[in-house]
Amino acid sequence: MSVNEYPKKASEIIKELGIDGKVIAVKINGKLCDLDTTVKENANIEPVEMDSPEGIEILRHSTSHLMAQAVYRLYPGTKYGVGPAIENGFYYDMDVPAPITEDDLPKIEEEMKRITAEAIPFERLIVSKDEAIGIFKERGDTYKLELIDGIEDNTLSLYKVGEFIDLCRGPHVPNTSYLKHFKLLSVAGAYWRGDERNPMLTRIYGTAFPTEEDLLAYLAKVEEAKRRDHRRLGKELDIFSMQNEAPGFPFFHPKGVVVLNVLVDFWRKVHIQRGYQEIKTPLILDQDLWIRSGHWDHYRENMYFTEIDGKPFAIKPMNCPGGILVYKSQLRSYRDFPLKLAELGVVHRHERSGVLHGLMRVRCFTQDDAHIFTTEDHIKEEIIDIMNIVKYIYGVFGFPYHVELSTRPENAMGEKALWDRAEQALQEALDDQGVEYKLNPGDGAFYGPKIDFHLEDCIGRTWQCGTIQLDFQMPEKFDITYIGPDGEPHRPVMIHRTVLGSLERFLGILIEQYAGAFPYWLAPVQVKILPVSDEHLTYAKNVASVLQKQDVRVEVDRKEGTLGKKIRDAQMQKIPYMIIIGNREVENEVVSVRDRSKGDLGSMSLEALKELLSNEYYPLKDDF
Repeated sequence: MSVNEYPKKASEIIKELGIDGKVIAVKINGKLCDLDTTVKENANIEPVEMDSPEGIEILRHSTSHLMAQAVYRLYPGTKYGVGPAIENGFYYDMDVPAPITEDDLPKIEEEMKRITAEAIPFERLIVSKDEAIGIFKERGDTYKLELIDGIEDNTLSLYKVGEFIDLCRGPHVPNTSYLKHFKLLSVAGAYWRGDERNPMLTRIYGTAFPTEEDLLAYLAKVEEAKRRDHRRLGKELDIFSMQNEAPGFPFFHPKGVVVLNVLVDFWRKVHIQRGYQEIKTPLILDQDLWIRSGHWDHYRENMYFTEIDGKPFAIKPMNCPGGILVYKSQLRSYRDFPLKLAELGVVHRHERSGVLHGLMRVRCFTQDDAHIFTTEDHIKEEIIDIMNIVKYIYGVFGFPYHVELSTRPENAMGEKALWDRAEQALQEALDDQGVEYKLNPGDGAFYGPKIDFHLEDCIGRTWQCGTIQLDFQMPEKFDITYIGPDGEPHRPVMIHRTVLGSLERFLGILIEQYAGAFPYWLAPVQVKILPVSDEHLTYAKNVASVLQKQDVRVEVDRKEGTLGKKIRDAQMQKIPYMIIIGNREVENEVVSVRDRSKGDLGSMSLEALKELLSNEYYPLKDDF
């Protein structure tokens, strides 16, 4: 809408137009601004409502300031880092004179509610750089001074809400009364500016929503996420552990290894069906290789290094250079294409300690990589084949997903013309299959554009796992060729792709997706045999032996205790089937079967049990 009368406050314009309702900010000629902004000339004004994506971000950012003001009142002498809105909430990093724990969060929330009731306005202050330095020096806020020191502009934007002043571009809600539906969630440590050499600050996480209903629905999701937390379940189910002696490097226990092996077996069979050949490349490669690949310039701060025979080497953060060396090991012909080299490659990447999180963010993981070498005119069919594999495998686990296409980043390697061809090829493959996708300009890998697959779990969280990256650059860097129909050397195209991504992370996602109750085919223990007493152990072992010959993963509970306790333990361990053995079962050579979810299935013969278990779902199809 255009405005012809000026100067006038944006809030007045919105009110005159009769649309002020849930409006908390405006866009003036496309720029987000406070409602208090003065419109000085003819402009296009767009209202920003509280429940719009931009409105929710403003609401949450404003709530982070509200929280900071409450801390300012309760903990005098606090110094402030940054407090952005993030997905599903906000946080603020603070250097607090007294420790803050989660027990203190209700007290901070109460102070936030008092400030909300005061309807204190958010005031924007435009000041010189020197004035801003004076304000934060007087407050002893060294972190803000450090931020100001890195700003080149001589004019800065500050926001004042009550006693609290922050360095901030805004915009914000008009006053604190708009901030009614919030909740503080947790406390964590965070290094200032993410650098382990800097002080550790206190980070308080929270969330905020336009309505009470939205907030309660989100908090219910948070509680469900806690119930499904893979770190707690991983310990309770004896799947994996993290040790202080190896931060960020997971230890997999026998049951965890079983699940990973079953997952890998499924992955391997799918890939054999689709014409992939599996390779294995070294963990450590010459540093010169990483310089040549471009990782040295673009990724070395995330790499680990060592020395062998006086020469520098690097522990691989990615598998692609090793795959290229396998390609180069012999002369290749167009008749070899598509050459699909799959690798379950162990990689190491340095992650800051503050972002490590169970299996979801680790420093060592197994990537289900594959590198496909083909000709440019066959790109589309190979991309479509990968998309079909992704669709099938995610469908097995019940994951819906959405697709994003990311294009040339600022630090891109190689000529723009090659990038344009690569981006067009990916877009044509998506369009050919009628796949809806979101465009992420500038978010591609440094060597090529990519298609990312973001799966959605049962409580609505998304995880980026699969990716397809089209690469014209590394074939140039490594001068790889194939002999074409004309007998001359030509340059192949290289496609990088993963489906599961990190196996460790995917296992963490599965633990949370199933809340630890894996489907039968994935369960580390599929059947638990519960003898009522020691005199039933011999028959229990015989039943176990029969099932093991059918490749059933079975355990016999030899612990002392009542049958009720054994059933509860098996339920807690989320075993799909329990077999109860007592006098009647021994005498009649039968078994009593209990299903994890359905309960008692009654008595049956061993043959009937074997048939029941053989009909359990295994996902691999002959064709897909």
